[in-house]
Amino acid sequence: MNLHNQIKESIKDAMRAKDTVRLGVLRGLVAGFTNELVATKRLPTEELTDEEVLNVIRRQVKQRKDSIEQFTKGGRADLAESEKAEMAVLETYLPAQMSRDEVMVIAKAKMTELGVTDASKKGMFMGTLMKELKGKADGDMVKSVVEELLG
Repeated sequence: MNLHNQIKESIKDAMRAKDTVRLGVLRGLVAGFTNELVATKRLPTEELTDEEVLNVIRRQVKQRKDSIEQFTKGGRADLAESEKAEMAVLETYLPAQMSRDEVMVIAKAKMTELGVTDASKKGMFMGTLMKELKGKADGDMVKSVVEELLG
């Protein structure tokens, strides 16, 4: 069963369990899938590929992170907590992210492979690294590793 159908089935499970947070997040995801289908000029009844589903989920996780940051700055811990709960539900559908140490190892190897020695090639190095680690590591973490390596 592909991820699109799996999430649709999870809605039924959330309804049975009366898990309102999970239910709301999953319904929002399915709406996001429909929006993605319409945006790519396909019928809303079609299904997204697993990669497209993961892109929609990543986008929603990023939105939650931004909201948490804004709510925390605004002193609204209650709203930040509800966003964190929603983000936790979304992250269950994402593949496990790499640790900082794993990213550091790959970055060092890529650095020697490309012959990057100073910050003048930082943009090219960052772009290559992000392409390789897309979906496997958090972009902010990759950026901080690159800055640490190149100073």
